[in-house]
Amino acid sequence: MWFIIGLIVGALILGVVWMLKRNNASLSWYEWVIGLAGLALLLFTIQNFIGSFAELESKAASMFLLVTGLPSLILLALAWQLAARRTKRA
Repeated sequence: MWFIIGLIVGALILGVVWMLKRNNASLSWYEWVIGLAGLALLLFTIQNFIGSFAELESKAASMFLLVTGLPSLILLALAWQLAARRTKRA
C-alpha cells in the first residue's frame, strides 16, 4: 500500500514542479512549507484511518478524519490559494 501511495505522491510532486516550470511560475518558501505540511498531515491521516479500520475501531477512524484530515485539507487549500492569487496578480 505504501509503495503505491509513494508512487502517487512522487508523481504529484513531479507534476507540480513540471507545471511550474512550464508556466514559468515559482512558489515561495512558505507555500512549499505549508503544502508539504498539509501533505504530511494527509498521509498521517490516511495511515491512521486505515490502521483504525484494521483494528475495527470505526469511531476512532472517523475521528482521525475529522481531527487530522480536515486541517490537512485546509493547509493544502491554503497553499493552493496563496500560489494562485500571487500568480494571478503578476
